[in-house]
Amino acid sequence: MLRLCVIYFLLAFIGVRTGKYDLRRDFLQEDDFHAMTLQKLTALRALMASQPVPLAAYIVPTADAHNSEYISPVDARRKWLSAFTGSAGTAIVTSSHALVWTDGRYYTQFEREVDVNTWTLMKQCLPDTPSMKKWLSSNLTEGDVVGVDPYTMTREEWTRIETALKKTKMQLVAVEKNLVDEVRKQLNDPPPKRPHNPIIPLPVKYTGKTSGDKIKELREQMVQKKAAALVVTALDEVAYVLNLRGSDIEYNPVFFSYLIITPSKVMVFWGDGELPKDVTDHLNEEGVMNYEGLPYADIVKRLKQLAKEISESGDGVNSIWLSSDASEAVHRAASGKNELNKPLNLISGVSPVALAKLIKNDVELQGFRQCHIRDGIAVVRFFKWLHDQIDNGVRVTEIQASDKLLEFRKEESDFMGPSFDTIAGAGANGAIIHYNPSREGTQSEIERDCMFLLDSGGQYKDGTTDITRTRHMGRNPTDEQKGAFTRVLKGQIMVGSALFPKGVKGNSLDSFARKYLWDVGLDYAHGTGHGVGHFLNVHEGPSGVSWRPYPHDPGLKPGQILSNEPGYYKVGKFGIRHEDLVEIVSVAKDSKHPKAKNLLGDYGGRGVLGFNTLTLVPNQRECIDIQMLDDFELSYINAYHERPSHENEIKPDEICSAIASC
Repeated sequence: MLRLCVIYFLLAFIGVRTGKYDLRRDFLQEDDFHAMTLQKLTALRALMASQPVPLAAYIVPTADAHNSEYISPVDARRKWLSAFTGSAGTAIVTSSHALVWTDGRYYTQFEREVDVNTWTLMKQCLPDTPSMKKWLSSNLTEGDVVGVDPYTMTREEWTRIETALKKTKMQLVAVEKNLVDEVRKQLNDPPPKRPHNPIIPLPVKYTGKTSGDKIKELREQMVQKKAAALVVTALDEVAYVLNLRGSDIEYNPVFFSYLIITPSKVMVFWGDGELPKDVTDHLNEEGVMNYEGLPYADIVKRLKQLAKEISESGDGVNSIWLSSDASEAVHRAASGKNELNKPLNLISGVSPVALAKLIKNDVELQGFRQCHIRDGIAVVRFFKWLHDQIDNGVRVTEIQASDKLLEFRKEESDFMGPSFDTIAGAGANGAIIHYNPSREGTQSEIERDCMFLLDSGGQYKDGTTDITRTRHMGRNPTDEQKGAFTRVLKGQIMVGSALFPKGVKGNSLDSFARKYLWDVGLDYAHGTGHGVGHFLNVHEGPSGVSWRPYPHDPGLKPGQILSNEPGYYKVGKFGIRHEDLVEIVSVAKDSKHPKAKNLLGDYGGRGVLGFNTLTLVPNQRECIDIQMLDDFELSYINAYHERPSHENEIKPDEICSAIASC
């Protein structure tokens, strides 16, 4: 016990209590790591047993109160409890089990980071893995109670689990004080404070539409829905509506806030409620009328008051409209549960803000095109630098490569920071789908005889980028690597050149990307494409391209931005991924699309859509097996590589020489 206390002191000293240190098994002896894992679970189980109604299981999602994909350290409860650092996963703890459900992007990462003698990986993409609700129903007994912090679970997730448990005579209950936070306090490792960084006004020259106009359009929809109020809970949606950006979550230009819009008022819940002058000046200039700032922590109290006011109005028609992705806690408050004799019926569904920001306006689209030119210059300059270093025998680590790429991006105008933590995987590390090189301990070197996978992106005021390129640093890949590289590229070309009906769901395109891998019994364990926000979250719903349907995908339309990123990963050897961002465009017979001339119809009047690739970075020629490409694919890839010389905005003397060297 004394040894364990000393370890805790040392970890606190070097930064674990400030969120600067990630608890990883790499830095501890195995028995120490195991002991710390058990201590956390033992303390949590004791709290579960001491609840007014003892809990048979406690659920710890990777979530904050806003259903954010990427979260602040203050909300990283599953990470702290399990040591698993992946961005997706849900933990369930019982008196005898500790399990984490996550998808195929993180299987290898989980095994490297977690005490597998204590925690069990539940591979949720595999058909034999039970869902969380099925596992709970099968492993608990009648009368058992399952707890969860209602701020960390959406209404949809809550309803699914609650319904499943009821069928087996079990109960899901809301635990108001998060038990992981309580355990952290007990172990003298309290959560860090919630960030409250300055807000950045984003002018209309970047957004293309004022916040006043956006609110006006939302109010028109509220009339149609008979909604007395619209509650906006997703952080990127609040930022979009108000044309404001922040930095409370790393890489995501958002700020902790809520927004309530009524027919006559706009309520912004942020910090202590006092909005800075530059923010009020911005809202005034953008035509936002009758707004007020309220403390962030008052959202539930104000929603309860609003529910009471609507209930007392007595018209029985108007209700509160909010996203089904809003937390269970917000839903309860908005309905007046436990406050009203008859709780309100809520309008809960896909957020109208999510659907609005999904379709980019002309200014936003032009911004995406322009920022990809600048980003392409930075990435090509980086690869030129990296090859020069490796060719000259200079030692370069994955971290040094990431840092150098950031230097190049910083030289481009309107750059605001990376859009996510750069994935720089050399050799076997490239097979870890969401690998992040560590700055602690021994750093991996990029060897001349290895494949190197670089997945990175930038946040610019006029758009967001996300690009992956894989290169063999010695330009002499093995036949296996070359074949896999080309099959992944053929899948990317098949998606990038596809024509499809307007309104088709994104998952309809997923098999195109996998065909040439499936032909030889290979596959990859992640989706093929995700939506991208405009100087917002690099992963944006509700559309995407995956083997699993996106539940709220409204159908693909012109003006959306998606990624096109098939891959292949040989665990312990190498990884390959090609990723471009693409803009959905309307296609007619006279369009520049490579398949337009073959059109015989427009899908019975539905309209023809295709993709325009935004990313401007070449693929490595030495990794392409030309014999595996048909005439169309060869023409397509050649036309892509010729594009920079035909773009007036690109600096030919700067980028073309770099491309030649790559």
